[in-house]
Amino acid sequence: MKRAACLVVSLCLSLAYAFSQMLFLNFDIKSPPQVYAISTLMKTVDQRGDRFKKDHDGFVITLSINAKQLGPEAFEIKASWNKILVIGGDDRGVLYGTLAIAEDIRNGIEFEDIRSRKEKPFLPFRAIKFDLPWDTYRHSTALSLHDQTCRDTAFWRAFLDMMAQNRFNSLSLWNLHPYTFLIKPKNFPEASPWNDAQMKEWQELFHFIFRLAKARGIDTYIIPFNIFVTPEFAKAHNVAMDNLQHNFYVPGDTSAIIKQYTRECVTQMLDEYPDLTGMGLTLGEGMGGMTPQQREDWMRETIIAGMRLANRKSKLIHRIPFSSSTSSLDVTSIETEKMTRKEIEEGSGMGFTEGPIWADLKFNWSHAHSTTKLIKVHGGKLYDTYFKPEPRNYKITWTARNEDFFCLRWGVPSFVREHIIQNTHSWSGGYFVGSETYIPAKDYFTKDTAGINWKYAFERQWLFYKIWGRLLYDPQTPDDIFKKEFVRRFGVKGNNLLEASSLAGKTPLRLASDFDLGWDFTLYSEGMLALDAKTKRVGYITVKKLIDQPPLDTDYVSIKEYVDSLVAGKGFDKRRITPPMLADMLEKDCNRAVELVENINPEKNKPLAYEIADILVWANLGLHLAEKIRGAVDLQTYWIKKTPELKRSGIIHFQNARDHWKIVVSITKPLYNEMPLVHYSEQDGKPWQENDKLRFHWSLILPEIESELEMLKLEN
Repeated sequence: MKRAACLVVSLCLSLAYAFSQMLFLNFDIKSPPQVYAISTLMKTVDQRGDRFKKDHDGFVITLSINAKQLGPEAFEIKASWNKILVIGGDDRGVLYGTLAIAEDIRNGIEFEDIRSRKEKPFLPFRAIKFDLPWDTYRHSTALSLHDQTCRDTAFWRAFLDMMAQNRFNSLSLWNLHPYTFLIKPKNFPEASPWNDAQMKEWQELFHFIFRLAKARGIDTYIIPFNIFVTPEFAKAHNVAMDNLQHNFYVPGDTSAIIKQYTRECVTQMLDEYPDLTGMGLTLGEGMGGMTPQQREDWMRETIIAGMRLANRKSKLIHRIPFSSSTSSLDVTSIETEKMTRKEIEEGSGMGFTEGPIWADLKFNWSHAHSTTKLIKVHGGKLYDTYFKPEPRNYKITWTARNEDFFCLRWGVPSFVREHIIQNTHSWSGGYFVGSETYIPAKDYFTKDTAGINWKYAFERQWLFYKIWGRLLYDPQTPDDIFKKEFVRRFGVKGNNLLEASSLAGKTPLRLASDFDLGWDFTLYSEGMLALDAKTKRVGYITVKKLIDQPPLDTDYVSIKEYVDSLVAGKGFDKRRITPPMLADMLEKDCNRAVELVENINPEKNKPLAYEIADILVWANLGLHLAEKIRGAVDLQTYWIKKTPELKRSGIIHFQNARDHWKIVVSITKPLYNEMPLVHYSEQDGKPWQENDKLRFHWSLILPEIESELEMLKLEN
């Protein structure tokens, strides 16, 4: 261990202490995570202008590692009078323990009052899924507008700091064909679209990302989408001409030269980026017309072979395929699962991978923010092939996709906690959290940026990341941790915000539980939008759509089933949630959320005003949904019984629903821009460029609601 008494010099920090006593720090200056931990702690001390309460000659903080006493990523804080000892099972554990002290200091706790405690990780893999804005999976201005932000090292420093503070330990970076952003292929220089100066800029950026991530205890993975090459390569060799536009579902070209090119790109990338942790592979895109076995064979001969030929070991993520035939959306079969399991297990025994392979499945397809029950994976049913017998060389991870809300702040700790505990088993590895239709970089939402204290989009969603990250590390983390962050940011006015957020934030969860869903565009809860199977258009959820769509969660009763049973004189299992019960739950929670925040005066505190506004928007969206459900029940019954009173009652409920939407518009109109939305870019069978001018805002949906209301009034 190295004594760093002159920390100001050794870490190049300019700190002005508000106390005369010395702060002595013992840590390993050769450990980047420990250096980062200490620098973060000292910046926190400096920002708070800390001082000691007790009279002593100095305060000593010592960082150490004891792998025998503690497991990986675990830490223990031993505090006594003027000494704090942070012991970690490894550097990552030391980092988390030191950041825990920094969090205490931010929350107003004095050094002398920091308590002793132990913490250890519940899940070993806690990852963020981050789609890069270059060569994106989908095409939309909503994605490409992040180009310059994601080229800025300041963004990545801020994002990786957030990850470390919330104890995320893995960052996965995705795009269709990532290699030429990181390397100029030695044997295929014609594949590169960049000149030397441009290539140098890209390389400096990725070296920076991987280096900073490593110093923050974060593993990094590059995840490509299979058989794609650059247009330059395709034209030079007259191959893969079908994917020149880089659309994700195209025929697979398994030409020998593409295999060689891909294999060599993987090897070169791993060799040139020693701080890059590993690779991921996902079967489906760019592989049209291929059987599952052909896809696995291609992976083995390219990405897996490239990893084997690299001059070092690396880690592997194997996304479990969702197709059992040549169709990309067929339900996964038992035969496909057996074949995939065999490939994963063989890959883990080849000697070039580190640790367990992470075998990934999407939880409830693209909408994990729905029910905590596993209903489906990408493509449909999941069998138990991957779990029985229990795997020894790989762990299952869940991708918790969020294609449901991007603009409005969200945070419901009880949901995330239950999600993690209920879906963690002996064969579980962890979670990916992230989106494919949203990149949390540029803030393109905020209309008036004067007086705000954030720069990037992810900073607006601080609670979302804090809840997911901290609860993945330890789901028993108390809600008080999140409440204290509200209070730190907003003083006593933040006392009720966590409770209000938790109540109003149930709105999208209940909608997604009550509304069966599948791929990305089937539901956008924030806008009450869904895909219409007939028109192929993403639009407002009409009353008939609400009635006819079956629930995702089997505990819920659809409006159609409920009314049919009611008319037939049948009852329901008391454990199931009927539409009236759902409406009552929404109304109770959302009204309480409004009560908790309606008398908070943000005065000139604009960040607080936005937090309150988003809670009120979620609450009024929930009240809108409650009234719409009640109206739909009345109208569906009226259409069967032809009772005029039911129609009048239904219309009143729809008018109330409309009025709540007007409140949403009045709140959001001065705060939020009209926003590009990926969900609009691929609909009506048109090329994405034709729809790219479409924008989302609640005010733009209001005419649809008014029109539906007038139509219902006229309908017999």
